[in-house]
Amino acid sequence: MKQRRLIGLFVVSVTVVAALLISSQTVLISAKNGTAPAQEGQKGDHRQKGDDGHKGDREEPPPPPYNPYPFGILPADLNSEIARVLREVDNIEGEALAQLRALPPPTLTGQPPILAHTGQRLNVLVGKALNFDRNISPFKDRACAFCHMPYVGFSGPIPSVNLTMVAYPGSFQFRAGKRTAQRYTYAPSFPVLDFNDTQQAFFGGNFWDSRATGYLLGSPDANQAQGPPVDTQEHALPDTACIAFRLQSAVYKSFFIELWGDDIDTIKFPHNTEDICETPGGASIFGTDTMPIKLSSSDRAIANHVYDHWGQSIDQYETSPDVSAFSSKFDAFLHAPTTNPLSADEKAGYDLFRGKANCNSCHLDGRSTAPSPTAPHSEDTGTAADTRPVFTCFGSANLGLPLNPRDAFYYQTTPDFFGFTANPFGFGYRDLGLGTFLRSGFGSWASPNDDWTQFAPSSDGQMQTSSARNVAMTPPQCPTTEAPGPYFQKEFFHNGYIKSLKQLVHFYNTRDVAAFQFNVTSGHCPAGTTEKVDCWPMPEVKNNEDMTVGMLGLTDTEENQIVAFLQTLTDGFTRFYPDINTFTGMCMTCSPATDPNCSPSRQGNGFLIPTPPLPPCASAVCGVAPLPSPPIP
Repeated sequence: MKQRRLIGLFVVSVTVVAALLISSQTVLISAKNGTAPAQEGQKGDHRQKGDDGHKGDREEPPPPPYNPYPFGILPADLNSEIARVLREVDNIEGEALAQLRALPPPTLTGQPPILAHTGQRLNVLVGKALNFDRNISPFKDRACAFCHMPYVGFSGPIPSVNLTMVAYPGSFQFRAGKRTAQRYTYAPSFPVLDFNDTQQAFFGGNFWDSRATGYLLGSPDANQAQGPPVDTQEHALPDTACIAFRLQSAVYKSFFIELWGDDIDTIKFPHNTEDICETPGGASIFGTDTMPIKLSSSDRAIANHVYDHWGQSIDQYETSPDVSAFSSKFDAFLHAPTTNPLSADEKAGYDLFRGKANCNSCHLDGRSTAPSPTAPHSEDTGTAADTRPVFTCFGSANLGLPLNPRDAFYYQTTPDFFGFTANPFGFGYRDLGLGTFLRSGFGSWASPNDDWTQFAPSSDGQMQTSSARNVAMTPPQCPTTEAPGPYFQKEFFHNGYIKSLKQLVHFYNTRDVAAFQFNVTSGHCPAGTTEKVDCWPMPEVKNNEDMTVGMLGLTDTEENQIVAFLQTLTDGFTRFYPDINTFTGMCMTCSPATDPNCSPSRQGNGFLIPTPPLPPCASAVCGVAPLPSPPIP
């Protein structure tokens, strides 16, 4: 038995918190050679030390799930859906390992040294293995891919989560983040974050709030990959060195070494490292220590380099055609418009997209934009740019979305089993997006550039303009995002408020129509109106609203035509999209005859809940200098 043993921490059941007496000498929950706890709906470790590939059973029971949520926030099928996705993750990881073993080894040659012939593919496949390895979490139950599966454009793979709690449950259930899982596809195209003096705006970075700037690695996407492993709400490792520690026993370690060198094996980890890495970040026992694994300076430097290589390999996987494929119907149309024409509705939607609807002002397609919306029927006769259209400007905007009271983050106001409270402000939290990051504020990262701080007030509420590519991607057996289906329920925008592409386009179209605007919060639209149809609740953050959209004058038919065009941006048309067939869940269906919300316009409305009376924005969020202007209520 280990000498230093956890006697107790904090136990939380819903909203009742009971403190247990703990030993001052304890470190973490772990038994010698024991596996991490396999919480309900999860499997234990299956690829760690031991002659048979197993580490044996834990001596302690798993910590109870953290459940501070009112009834209905967590979907009823959450445990079974978690188990499903974990099986799919394991299957794709097995595929990645088979691909690595079948790959002819590269030849190291030249100055500078190059891994010739198959070096690039090796990096891609190592990145794939890293992305689908769920051992990279305290309880060995969360891979990066758990929130980002291929069949939905590497976004959220659980329809019921997309319909209810918005953010995905992390390694310690049921901690969850505060935003939707962004798509991986085309994220590597975003440049290093920078402020453009001419346009007085920020461009680049990764994450919704652009906090993965890429300032150190030169790649925001690689920088982004370094976030989830140590995010308290996601993988929740308490120290970045846990990555190197877990990689020392990874089944694909030899390929990682072939790519990045063998210094990973020189790190001398302390005897309590497994204990530390089996405890989620934020645990009260760590205090404010972000490096609880006590390494020598040289070993810490090597562990940091390993962590950089982790992000770089995942970036190369996401950059590759395995993820960012440029294989959509639209790409085929660009290549040979006569041979691969768009349908009448798709072509009409494309003309609206770059014309009357003004989508192309932010989701750039590399083509010229018609002079609409002042001339809605004009025809674009400009010359196309010689570029691969990524359908984003790489900037950020505040679209004026209402606060979504279903977001699990609002309810994580009490300490969990490990004494960690994710959101002490409850509904006093406001998501200021880029503005919070520029202030190095609560829930974001520290900014690496103090010169940017002055621009926080003009950036409050802004979220990254994601690529429109693969916004409509679904598993083949669920061919659409739109009810009645069979459809795959997705969530759109940073807070998952929108549940269909029809609603998305309708929001852009009618947000500022006077008859549709109400000074209410979600769930409180007046009688006689329907939320998301002819009632839009007030924005969560009114500052810096993007006024290029909101009252576009599109007809219902034109909205539908834009949806049809967005569906042409799904990869897999010109060649098979890797791992698109790995979904093993159920599609959703509904009957308009029996369900009043069975339409793209009202999709998900049966799960609307009333927003509680909102307290003022917490001073830790809205009281950080430079102050929002005007003040945010």
